[in-house]
Amino acid sequence: MPQYQQQASWRLEGGGQVIDLETAVKDGILGGGESGGGLPAGKDGSFGASAEKLDLKKMIEELDSAAEEDVPSVFICPISLEPMVDPVTLCTGQTYERVHILKWFSLGHLTCPTTMQELWDDAVTPNQTLHQLIHAWFSQRYLRLKKRSEDVQGRTAELVKTLRKVKGQARVQALKDLQKILAAHPAVKKTVADSGGVALLSSLLGPFTSHAVGSEVIAILVNLSLDSDAKANLMQPAKISLMVDMLNEGTIDTKINCTRFIEMLMEEKSFRSEVVTRLSLLVALLRLVKDKRHPNGIVAGLSLLKAICFHEQVRSLIVSIGAVPQLVELLPNLTAECLELALHILDDLSTIAGGCSALKDCAQTIPNAVRLLMRVSEACTQYALSILWAVCKLAPDECAPLAVEAGLAAKLLLVIQSGYNPELKQRAAELLKLCSLNYTTTLFISKCKLTRTIQ
Repeated sequence: MPQYQQQASWRLEGGGQVIDLETAVKDGILGGGESGGGLPAGKDGSFGASAEKLDLKKMIEELDSAAEEDVPSVFICPISLEPMVDPVTLCTGQTYERVHILKWFSLGHLTCPTTMQELWDDAVTPNQTLHQLIHAWFSQRYLRLKKRSEDVQGRTAELVKTLRKVKGQARVQALKDLQKILAAHPAVKKTVADSGGVALLSSLLGPFTSHAVGSEVIAILVNLSLDSDAKANLMQPAKISLMVDMLNEGTIDTKINCTRFIEMLMEEKSFRSEVVTRLSLLVALLRLVKDKRHPNGIVAGLSLLKAICFHEQVRSLIVSIGAVPQLVELLPNLTAECLELALHILDDLSTIAGGCSALKDCAQTIPNAVRLLMRVSEACTQYALSILWAVCKLAPDECAPLAVEAGLAAKLLLVIQSGYNPELKQRAAELLKLCSLNYTTTLFISKCKLTRTIQ
């Protein structure tokens, strides 16, 4: 049970609490005074009366998500360590949220949770004064937050209007300002859409758009919710060409944004694979995933490559630019998330003749794939096993002995005995049988390095 100590400034002699609202504000306990942080006064001059209709629970939730400022500790329930909505006071003078103290009693406790003092009376008394203070404090900050939000929405609409008029560096600056507002206030995304911002931003992308403007536009669009019509408009060849150019020549942030944005467009049902059948796009993605300085770029690049590999007609193009050996070489140094993406891509490429041959011809394919069995995740094991099956099936006399020497047999036995899905275990058993064909029984058992298990 968390132990809680009230602020000294809220204690009076005998352990009582300050209960006079005007004194609390005047003394600055709740942020009152000339600084303007005091509680809002109603028409009758009473504190908090003007905001009494606001729902306290809703205000607490919204202010908590906005992380406005620290709540005064006297408003915090010592049990839940959350702001109180319905504070009640015990005979000891300690105050708690009603639902939590009643639950404490229902568990058979007859003590005060804070002081552990035995209670001579288990009655709880609503602390109306504290409730009014809490409500007034949250009301003031809630109304201030709403006012600021309205100001931000107005500023956003004004920037969209400005973008229709300005050009050159002024347009770039307006885009930067809009991006900053969206990053700080995600709620204004709706304002951008309602003011025609999506269509306007889309119209700024074209064959004559500078990279300075294009990079800012993409940075905004990638964080907006786009409908099907907007996505269809953004899939025009001239707009895609600009994105590919920026993916090749832009800053790392621009490259990541373009990558994420193209992947977002690919989720649309009307997407056509011809959009991504560009050598310059695939080369740029490979360059991005090989750049070890930027882990976020590796994740984004692999994620888009995986999405592109879903389209079978593009796989041969990916193989033709030497993607297979480059991805295989990256495997030992990738994070768990990236490993799963890379293995998924290689598994997809192994389904076509050129991809399977490229995997077989790469000296690191078998040792790297064997090493990843029973490592990282079941998905990684599944993809690695599928790759090994493809190359061993393609050239059993050449690849199976290499795989066994790399420790494949022992790993396959572990997969068979694991809790993995039956299909995966069945594939492991089939590959184990394929690998055993070139060995005598005794020799193969010794290669497994698990003699007792195999017997």
